[in-house]
Amino acid sequence: MKDVMKSPRAAAAVRLAIEEDIGSGDATSIALVAPDAKAEGRIFPRVPCVVSGTTVARAVMREIDPSLKVKILERDGSRVPAGRDILVFKGRARSILAAERTALNFMQRMCATATLTRKFVDAVARRGTMILDTRKTTPGLRVFEKYAVLCGGGCNHRFGMFDRILVKDNHRKLWRGGNPDELDKAVEAARKAFPELAVEVEVESVRECVSALKAKPEWIMLDNMSCAEMKKCVKLCKGVSKTEASGGITLERVKEVAATGVDAISLGCLTHSAGSVDLSLEWKETAR
Repeated sequence: MKDVMKSPRAAAAVRLAIEEDIGSGDATSIALVAPDAKAEGRIFPRVPCVVSGTTVARAVMREIDPSLKVKILERDGSRVPAGRDILVFKGRARSILAAERTALNFMQRMCATATLTRKFVDAVARRGTMILDTRKTTPGLRVFEKYAVLCGGGCNHRFGMFDRILVKDNHRKLWRGGNPDELDKAVEAARKAFPELAVEVEVESVRECVSALKAKPEWIMLDNMSCAEMKKCVKLCKGVSKTEASGGITLERVKEVAATGVDAISLGCLTHSAGSVDLSLEWKETAR
């Protein structure tokens, strides 16, 4: 799993978040903390979680003050109990205080997404079904949220609209009047325009699945179907196209959906509804 901070998008987002928070300076620390004061601290969760965002927190601290010493104790993807130190650091107290909120903001959201993803992955582990994310991400933070999905054992769907063809319902309505029996023609047109990209077609019925299959797209998305319908489509697609279930699938229902035999299940909730993990930054030792 590649370090998310190797992405130019991530580095730019970290700089923007720091500027947003600090602005012209940390007025409280400037007023109350001596410039030469040193401190040592730690970041830990107050609840069990899957770790994500350690290198982001480190990047925040080093962007503010390259002299800060940061040590990652639990790598991204690790499961940790409440109270276990994830990251420790030491250096100028003012610098740590300036970095605190931005570092925690990134990590809290990323740990939450990784933790929720792991729950879904564990639920379907016996079936080997892939758990996929979607483009339902926080604007500007997609690179972090999709990385957090990987930390939780999930897989990334397309990053954006540029790296896979995905013919959704609104595209279908604009294609030859939305004729459900000509989805194969839409696949062929997409392939002609972008022959290097995989093609996926969203279908809402067995009839539409049959239509799309005639062009053998790489993926067929079974959107908001009953499990009985999904089973029929999976049988039709076997050996031709991979299948992805989508549409309001909850943790309570995910095992039943996986049992239909689909190759993957995509879940917008991984990134739009994960919330935050309660993390704390506390001093281990302050300068004397």
